[in-house]
Amino acid sequence: MSASLPQVLESVSTLSLIAGQRVGSGASFAVRDRYSGETIAQVDQTSREHIRQAVAVARRHVKQAPDGYKRSRILRKAAEIIQARRQRFIDIMVLEAGFTAAESSGEIDRGLDTLEISAEEAKRICGEMIPMDGNPGQKDRIAFTLRTPVGVVCAITPFNAPFNALLHKIAPAIAAGNAVILKPSGYTPLTASLICDVLLEAGWPAELISLVHGEGAEAGEWLLDEQGIDFYTFTGSTRVGRIIQQKAGSRRTQLELGSIACTVICDDADLDMALPRILRATFRKAGQVCTSIQRLYVAQSRVEEVAARLEQATRALKSGDPRQAGTDVGPMIAEKEAMRAQAWVLEAVAQGARLVTGGQREGSVLEPTILADVRPGMKVVDQEIFAPVVTLMPFQTVSEVIDSINATPYGLAAGVFTNDVNTAFYMARHLRVGGLHVNETSSSRNDGMPYGGVKDSGYGFEGPKYAIRDMTDEKVVTFSLSTPA
Repeated sequence: MSASLPQVLESVSTLSLIAGQRVGSGASFAVRDRYSGETIAQVDQTSREHIRQAVAVARRHVKQAPDGYKRSRILRKAAEIIQARRQRFIDIMVLEAGFTAAESSGEIDRGLDTLEISAEEAKRICGEMIPMDGNPGQKDRIAFTLRTPVGVVCAITPFNAPFNALLHKIAPAIAAGNAVILKPSGYTPLTASLICDVLLEAGWPAELISLVHGEGAEAGEWLLDEQGIDFYTFTGSTRVGRIIQQKAGSRRTQLELGSIACTVICDDADLDMALPRILRATFRKAGQVCTSIQRLYVAQSRVEEVAARLEQATRALKSGDPRQAGTDVGPMIAEKEAMRAQAWVLEAVAQGARLVTGGQREGSVLEPTILADVRPGMKVVDQEIFAPVVTLMPFQTVSEVIDSINATPYGLAAGVFTNDVNTAFYMARHLRVGGLHVNETSSSRNDGMPYGGVKDSGYGFEGPKYAIRDMTDEKVVTFSLSTPA
C-alpha cells in the first residue's frame, strides 16, 4: 500500500452518482477488506427513486451525446487521468477485491488498453454498402446502413475484474454514443466510483452517466423493471443471467455467464511453455476468473511429469495478505466462498480424490490446490468452483476430451497445448466453446478480440469493436435514382 488506509479511502466517494450528482438514500452497506474482514467503507444503497431518476435523465439527454471525435478524446483523456492516479486504483483494488499489487497493476494495464481501443473504435463506427444491383430491376438504387446508438445501456459488473470488466462494458457504450447506468458488484463498488469520477473529469456529460450501488439483488431487480433502459450487459452467474434475459424481454442483452474452464495438454506439448502459463491461469485472482483452469486434461503419457512439476511450482507459491510483497495468491472475495470451496475439496477427497497439494484455509485465503484421481459426479469436476483449485484429468484420445468438455453445460473458452496442427484444427471445429486458444490456456485474452460464450456461458461478445456492434442499431437507407435532365 502506498498510503495509509484513511488516506486511500478519503479519495473515494461512497455515495450514488445520479446524473452527475452525488446523492444518498440514507441506507448503506458495508464494504470489507477481503483479507482482514474489516469494514473499510459504508456505501450508499441506491434507492428505487434515484434509479428512476437516473433512467429518466438519461433518456431525456441521450441524443445530446458528443460526436465520435469528442467521444474518442474523452476516452483517451480518461486513460491519461487513470494513469496519473494509478496507485490510488491499485490500493483500492487490493483492499476491496483482495488482489495482489501485481494483479491490480495488470488489471489497470488491460483496462487502459480497453479505453484506447474503444477510443479508436469511436471514430470509425459505420455501416456498409449494400449491392442493390445484384437483384433484378435494382440497378438505379443505392443502399447502405447506418449505425446509431441504442440509447440507454445498463452495465452490471462483477467483483473479479472491477476495473477492466467494467471498462469493457462502459467504454464501448460511451464510444457508441449511449447513456450509461452502471451497477457494480456490491463487493467492489469503490473502484467503480473512482472510474465514474474520472469519466466526468474527462468531459463525459453528467446527464449520461449514473452509478447505482446495491448489496444483493434488489437494485438489479429495480433496474430490470425500468423500461427506459434499452440494453443490458452483464457478467455473473448463469442463474442471474437467465433472470435478466427473461425480464429484459425484447430488449437486447449481452451476457457473460458461468464456466467450467478446461485446458488440454497433449502428449507432444512443450511443458516449458505450458506449465508457467497454466500456473498463472489457474491461481491468479485466487482462481476467481470465469476462465481459470478447473479441469486440466493431461495426455496419459505426460501425467506423472505434469503432476510432479505442477505440484512443485504450486508449493512454491505464497498465499496470504495481498498487501505483503511476494504474495502470489490473495484472499477469495468472502470467507464463506473459501469455506464452500474447501468443503468441495474435502468432499472430493472423501469420495476418492487425491489431494496433491493445498486444501488448507485460513480465513478467506484458500491455499492453491491440486486434485488428482477425480471423476464425474464430484462437485469439483461438475460445478464451477471459482476458487484456486484445479483437477488433473488423464486422457487417451482427443475425441474423448472433446466429448467430456462438450458434455458440460458451459462453453466459454478452452486452451490446448500441442504442436500438431491437425489436433488444433480438429478441436477448433468440434469444441462447443466461444474461444479456443492454441498453445495458450483457457484464460488467454486480448482485450481487442471478441470474447463470449455459448450454451450456459451466455451470448454476445465483449471486445470494444464487437460490443459496439451490439450497442448500436443498424438502419438501412435506400435511394432510388434517375438520370438527371
